Amino acid sequence: MHKRSHTGEKPYECKICSKALSTLSCLRKHERTHTGEKPYKCKACGKAFTWLVTFQKHMITHSGDGPYKCKECEKVFINPSSLKIHERSHTGEKPYQCKQCGKAFSYYCSLRVHGRTHTGEKPYECKQCGKAFSCHESIQTHERIHTGEKPYQCKHCEKAYRYHSSLQTHERSHTGEKPYQCKQCGKAFRCKQTFRAHERSHRGEKPYECKQCGKGFSYFSSLRMHKWHHTGGKPYVCKTCSKALSSATSLRNHERTHTGEKPYECKECGKAFTWHKTFQYHMITHTRDGPYKCEECEKVFLNLSSLKIHEKRHTGEKPYQCKQCGKSFSSQKGFQMHERTHTGEKPYECKICGKTYTWYKTFQFHMITHTRDGPYKCKECEKVFINPSSLKIHEWSHTGEKPYQCKQCGLSFSSQKGLQNHERNHTGEKPYEFKQYGKALFVTSS
Repeated sequence: MHKRSHTGEKPYECKICSKALSTLSCLRKHERTHTGEKPYKCKACGKAFTWLVTFQKHMITHSGDGPYKCKECEKVFINPSSLKIHERSHTGEKPYQCKQCGKAFSYYCSLRVHGRTHTGEKPYECKQCGKAFSCHESIQTHERIHTGEKPYQCKHCEKAYRYHSSLQTHERSHTGEKPYQCKQCGKAFRCKQTFRAHERSHRGEKPYECKQCGKGFSYFSSLRMHKWHHTGGKPYVCKTCSKALSSATSLRNHERTHTGEKPYECKECGKAFTWHKTFQYHMITHTRDGPYKCEECEKVFLNLSSLKIHEKRHTGEKPYQCKQCGKSFSSQKGFQMHERTHTGEKPYECKICGKTYTWYKTFQFHMITHTRDGPYKCKECEKVFINPSSLKIHEWSHTGEKPYQCKQCGLSFSSQKGLQNHERNHTGEKPYEFKQYGKALFVTSS
């Protein structure tokens, strides 16, 4: 058997994937990667293992004892070779070098897997979808997509994950740890991938390019969502209101508008939030600290784009101008919504009664007339609302409170929209044009 290590002879071939191995015992062990057999079971916790070595390493976690101990971190091992390999993680030694590209590795198995990036070899194929992998660990991880297995569970909230790295990243949402810090702007991140993508925003690097229009993106997820602008595809549909969304995350976030779920709770004051971004903004009110600060009013922001939009309020800059009526807007979103007043577009349709709406918010209010259900209810008349601000404005109809006052004539209003409409009486503004006669009207859009 030893001679074969010199000659390279591998007389034993796997019947499933045709991989050749040098010994019968190696073949038997390899076959377990296909059968899923795990003959080594821990009597202490019931966990099963494919390999004896992995089982022995696991047993150390129960006993906390092993014959070979690392002097740096006191981790224990069952044999001297494992200890020697582990010590390289402290010394940085990388004795295995790729002959093709010169890249060095601490472990021989890592070099062997790396070699497949040059040869293109992918010996591990998924039986369910046919996808092939160069590394055995990769196919094991991939198979969890089909089985739904999530072996890594959070001790804080019991949320489970397919990958250990995903669990580690998630746990930082509980601890607040952000180990990846940008050297240029000081912004810190929980996730290494998000950190790397953020660094591209400084370098201007956009490695993900749309093949249809050539537009570049710093994030792959941004490219994926952008592609749907070409295809018109929004594959995730809300079961409650039939709204179509471009990603599973967007759907989950949207569903909270119906359920009223508020998973993000402030430990300082107990206030709960539907969205993580809103929660982050709220935390700034306690810490008075954020990576981006307005020089005019010292208001802080979580990201640079929010700061830039805010700064336009001070400068009066409105770069987005309507070609039909000349009205300008400080944000692209406000401009896009305004355009519907000219086109008459009503993209939100109620599947129950067929009524259509220009604004998503109006559509949400309409859906309540069918469901008679909403997260915020008026104590006086039991009318329901989709958000607390709408409930507060409604409550003024009972109390008679009118906090919005016209500076020119002193007339007061219960809503900011009412005040804005009134102010047009003074300015003479008529933003809505009746296309058939070209007549400008002073009305509000529904």
